[in-house]
Amino acid sequence: MLISRQVLARPMAGVRPFALPALRHPTVATLLADHRVLLADLLDGLGSPLHVVLPEIFEGNVVRLRRAFADAGATADILFAKKANKAGCYVTSAAALGIGVEVASTPELVKALAGGVPGHRIGISGPEKDDTLHALAVQHGCLVAVDSIGELRRLAATARLARRQATVLLRSRTAGQPGSRFGLSPAERNAAVGLCAELATHISLRGFSFHLNGYSTAERATATNEMIEHCLDARRRGSPSAELVDIGGGLPVRYVEPQLWDDFLRQNEPAHYHAAKDFKDFYPYGGQSATQAVRAIMAHPVDSGQSLAAKAARHGIRFVVEPGRALLDQAGFTMYRVQQVDDRRDTDGYAIVTVSGSSFSLSEQWFNSDYLPDPLLLPAQPGAVEVFPACVAGSTCLESDMVTWRKIGFPRPVRRGDHLVYLNTAGYQMDSNESPFHDAALPLKAVIRLGDEGARPRWRLDGI
Repeated sequence: MLISRQVLARPMAGVRPFALPALRHPTVATLLADHRVLLADLLDGLGSPLHVVLPEIFEGNVVRLRRAFADAGATADILFAKKANKAGCYVTSAAALGIGVEVASTPELVKALAGGVPGHRIGISGPEKDDTLHALAVQHGCLVAVDSIGELRRLAATARLARRQATVLLRSRTAGQPGSRFGLSPAERNAAVGLCAELATHISLRGFSFHLNGYSTAERATATNEMIEHCLDARRRGSPSAELVDIGGGLPVRYVEPQLWDDFLRQNEPAHYHAAKDFKDFYPYGGQSATQAVRAIMAHPVDSGQSLAAKAARHGIRFVVEPGRALLDQAGFTMYRVQQVDDRRDTDGYAIVTVSGSSFSLSEQWFNSDYLPDPLLLPAQPGAVEVFPACVAGSTCLESDMVTWRKIGFPRPVRRGDHLVYLNTAGYQMDSNESPFHDAALPLKAVIRLGDEGARPRWRLDGI
């Protein structure tokens, strides 16, 4: 995938913001370069903030991820992690491409089914799921990741009443995360495997899954290898259909150039943020791409130096992968209208730009962090080039409502009525934390397809 980059000029004096321009997909670059009037009209007409979602890019990401597994010699079923974005257009694209959806609630399951995804392609995760979700999962033949022996017994009872067989993964704690609140301990897993064999009329044990924090490919490969061994053990103990290993999500996304990211980390300090905010952790914005991570996981050496993919193939193991962020890479962006500018350059060295909307629509602060790629300034009127240091605040009454704590080096003074564009926000940023605070309406999502070269983009509201 071709990515273009833009580097902002550095200020000559005063506060010196670090330029961290976001990578952008060619489709996004075309929209921003050739269709600014359309974007401005949508923002003015539909309200600020406005989320622009791009299912064509999502579909391209699915194709690339499929190819990465195939090139590694692995068989993998892709399930889009629904929690990463609530837009229905992505579910529709998933159904059209024949991939599945991973859900963790009854409303998510209903929306996946309504979007055209058949039940046998839907995976259900989440701890201690309620009886309603169990009943729907059994009725539609979904793959249920079970988190405890108590849940396994409840699911078996639901399947018995429905005169059906529930298909199950046992979510197990890994050796690397024994204290996780998710999954079965080794003793519980051992008991659950035996119980699945006893309840074979109502429970079909299909394999194992795990929960893992972070983006270490080595840790994910090691955990995956543990689950392969659990499958082999389950087969020996009376569950011959144990052939699936769910490796979870955790495939990274690259937002900025790696070298620029390394430079940023070396220079980062509290003075670069409003109120000298001191963040302890950031998403790895300049790390691996998802396809690089897949190759590394599948090539990881396990028994006698053979690759993880080779071991899985030798034992007839298929993988399940649940990417959310990785499938949404570049598949959407968020636009805000500037509501006011408090120019404090003479006193504080930077301005505070207040936008119409709040930080709830850019959810990185949910993780006590800051969304770091620079927002783009789309001026309502042309202006002279002059670096303008500013942070970006939401329009609520909360002191902590900062859309961007970091001081951005805008290429000219920001004015009321200008538009700010935050790129690559589809994955977990847009709507994970949105709320109708102050009785404000939830932001809308505009679905745009660019179509043939030279054609005017087509748009509609998501859900209509």
